[in-house]
Amino acid sequence: MTTLLAIILLFYFLPWVIALLRGHRNSTAIFVLNLFLGWTFIGWVVALVWSFTI
Repeated sequence: MTTLLAIILLFYFLPWVIALLRGHRNSTAIFVLNLFLGWTFIGWVVALVWSFTI
């Protein structure tokens, strides 16, 4: 059960994790966007695309 929860949370915060790994200068803003609007599919996609920009 906890493993499943960890996988779900990792997938939910995937845009933020990608931003951290890439050293994105706006990783905090991506985290906030993902936290508050990630539950909407559009907010999650915006955060994901933003995490791949420089």
